[in-house]
Amino acid sequence: MIPLYSNTEYTTAKSVDLLTLECEYCFKPFTRMKKDVKRSVLGTRPDIRCCSISCSKTLTSPPQLVNCLNCGTHFLKDANQIKRSPNHFCSRSCSGTYNNKNKTHGTRRSKLEVWLEEQLPTIYPNLPMDFNQKDTIGSELDIYIPSLNLAFEINGIFHYEPIYGKNKLGQIQENDISKSKACHDARIDLCVIDTSQQKYVKPKTSQKYLDIITNIIDERLLTS
Repeated sequence: MIPLYSNTEYTTAKSVDLLTLECEYCFKPFTRMKKDVKRSVLGTRPDIRCCSISCSKTLTSPPQLVNCLNCGTHFLKDANQIKRSPNHFCSRSCSGTYNNKNKTHGTRRSKLEVWLEEQLPTIYPNLPMDFNQKDTIGSELDIYIPSLNLAFEINGIFHYEPIYGKNKLGQIQENDISKSKACHDARIDLCVIDTSQQKYVKPKTSQKYLDIITNIIDERLLTS
C-alpha cells in the first residue's frame, strides 16, 4: 500500500532529503537531493560542486588572459570561445578593423569606384594613382595620389544609414574615424565624398562626383 501524506508531511519528508551546498565558483548556496550527492561522490552522477552548468564550465575551464590582435589590449576570454575563435579581439570594432586591413579576397567596391578608376587615369595619364591599396596607412584607401599626399574616400549610403543594422553601421563609422586619423598622422589630406544620394550608377549621375575629384586635384596641382 502506498503511504499517504498530508501536504505538510510531504513537504517535511521532501525537505529532509535535500542538502544545502555551496557553489565552488560563485559561493552561492544551492540545494541538491541527498541521493544525487551520494551518486556524485561515488562517480555515478556528474559532478555537482556548482550551482549551475555555467559555473561548472567556468570552474573547470576558467577564462584565459589574451591579447587583442588589433590593438594589443589584454582581456579575459572564455576557454570555449578560444576554441571557436582562435583570433582574439576585445571588441567588434577591433575585429572589423583588423579584418578590413588583412582581407585577402573579395571586394566591397562600388560600381562608382570602378567607373572612377577607369576615368581618372585617362584624365591624368602622367599622375600615378593607387586604387584600393592598403600599404600606406594599413587600411584601404579608395583613391590615393602619393605625389600630392591626397586621398579620396567614396562613401555611399552604407556609411550614413543602418542598411544592415545599427551594429554594422557603427563598425563602418568607427573604421571611417580610424582611417581619417591614420591619414592625419601620415600627413595625407583625406577628402570624403558623400555619394549616398546616388540611386543608380550611370555616367550621367556619376559625372558630378568625378568633377568634384578633378577640381580638387587640379587645385592641388596648381599649388604644388
